[in-house]
Amino acid sequence: MNWTLALPEIVLAILGMAILVFGVLRKQDSFHLCSMLSIGALIATAAFLIGGGSGVGFHGQFSADPFALFVKLLVLAASVLGIIVSLDYNEHENLRRFEFPVLILYATVGMMVMVSATNLMTLYLGVELNSLAIYVLAAFARDNLRSSEAGLKYFVLGALASGILLYGISLVYGFSGTMDFADIAKVLANPANVSAGVVVGVVFIASALAFKVSAVPFHMWTPDVYEGAPSPVTAFMASAPKVAAMALFARVMYAPFGHLLGQWQNVLILISIGSMVLGAFAAMGQGNIKRLMAYSSIGHMGYLLVGLAAGSQIGLRGILIYLVSYVFTNAGMFACIVGMRRNGQSVERIADLGGLGKTSPGMAAALTIFLFSMAGIPPFAGFIGKYFVFIAAVNSGLWTLALIGMAASAVSAFYYIRIIKVMYFDAPAPSLDARPGSLAVVAGFGAIFTTVFFIFPAPVVAAADAAAKAIFG
Repeated sequence: MNWTLALPEIVLAILGMAILVFGVLRKQDSFHLCSMLSIGALIATAAFLIGGGSGVGFHGQFSADPFALFVKLLVLAASVLGIIVSLDYNEHENLRRFEFPVLILYATVGMMVMVSATNLMTLYLGVELNSLAIYVLAAFARDNLRSSEAGLKYFVLGALASGILLYGISLVYGFSGTMDFADIAKVLANPANVSAGVVVGVVFIASALAFKVSAVPFHMWTPDVYEGAPSPVTAFMASAPKVAAMALFARVMYAPFGHLLGQWQNVLILISIGSMVLGAFAAMGQGNIKRLMAYSSIGHMGYLLVGLAAGSQIGLRGILIYLVSYVFTNAGMFACIVGMRRNGQSVERIADLGGLGKTSPGMAAALTIFLFSMAGIPPFAGFIGKYFVFIAAVNSGLWTLALIGMAASAVSAFYYIRIIKVMYFDAPAPSLDARPGSLAVVAGFGAIFTTVFFIFPAPVVAAADAAAKAIFG
């Protein structure tokens, strides 16, 4: 059975349970201590991952390969950054409960299972473990009406997506006779076995995964949940779960259903175009920066789907490179958003950032770097990610998709640059409160990575290439 391949997940689950018991037994406030222990657990899990072996375990249901290693390390990094971003915010908002980092740990376990899933039921197990933890995190500020509403909306729509996923899995199993990715691929290699039922099942599965990455037309939950959830939860939701869901999306489309590229490629092209266009235009009228980031996230998922629709190893490599730039840019951006306080109150309105370039030049400079990166302006990391996914589309003959993506990216630059204009050219608003060191570290690290990545992209490109080869053989 080779259960040792899942040792990182097992270790993280056991450490999460130990931290939970510790938090329950400790009489005094244990939020900060449990957060530090959780960060240590995530780092220990990364060490187990790097030192672990590769292969297929649990009778073909779980895979440890370079693709899984690459994505899991990125997920663990995003989870660590998510916990660090939460430290000061939870203190200010009276959310100092030890369950918070534990929920992030178990969401991370679910994401790691998602990434390694090579069986439809393992896939479902990982998706649900991740989702259940995030439902609770979205409503974590239980005395706040917006947070409770965000958690409820995400739960109801997530349950619907879960049902769609299960129905798709049942169709694929019913018409192929197996749930293992490798066996499904063998069955579908023969065109005579590709029935309408299998194709419909694939469409249902793709629809459920599109919900997880908040792609159009399954994006409706994103703006309200991003705005209503506590800011550190929004920061976490916008990075780690998106990475895991997009990686799962890629493995599912390429591994068992790669022979059906002609059937699902056009569906992904439409979803990608819809996401890029909506992300570009819907964000223009937003006055709340968290809501704007929600529409920005929808647009970024559209760009990632460009690489997925390419249906090639180059496309998957582009997706992985894009995800690296996205995680660190996003973490730095949300560290700045979480750190925006005036007289102890969170600042979320874009108009309230007037004159930030004069009153807080360090934060304004970091925000400018992140906004330019998300707009895809060179030499920042976001430009590198978009370059690789658009090149993949061109190499696959999807010229129209690549051109629409570049046009959407140019349009989206408007609302990113509008924030920069507010910070540097509008009348100065009262100064923001001093930022805590933890948030300054995350924002500083994100800004440095986003800027320097252009100079040293080779290690990430090589690792992404090796990870993509693991899927395409």
